[in-house]
Amino acid sequence: MSMPPRRLRHAHGTGFTLLEVLVALVIVGTALGASLRAVGSLAANSAGLRSAMMATWSAENRLVQIRLGHEFPAVGKRSFDCAQGDLKLVCEEEVLASPNPLLRRVEVAVFDLEHPERRILKLVQLVMSPQ
Repeated sequence: MSMPPRRLRHAHGTGFTLLEVLVALVIVGTALGASLRAVGSLAANSAGLRSAMMATWSAENRLVQIRLGHEFPAVGKRSFDCAQGDLKLVCEEEVLASPNPLLRRVEVAVFDLEHPERRILKLVQLVMSPQ
């Protein structure tokens, strides 16, 4: 009994070609780039939400001062610093007369001191005369 002859395997039949490796690297690179953009977007959104939350606190603080102090603010416009934590904010309060002389409309807009052209938030409240 004789054994059938064995065939020798050639080394070039196994492994990856250079083209396959390059295609895999392009796919991995694209996925990593998309991941980094997503993480950057999340960080930017987080900072924006933090600014909006702190701006809300600043505007609410002023409106609560008016309510608790039973103020009936004079018609006009004024600006004042209203920083929260490390965020430098400027509040702009505008008081408008209403058709009813016992009511005033108070608008508090909050701006970032570093970007004063960009309004972060605006809250509006009607205030009744304490009479």
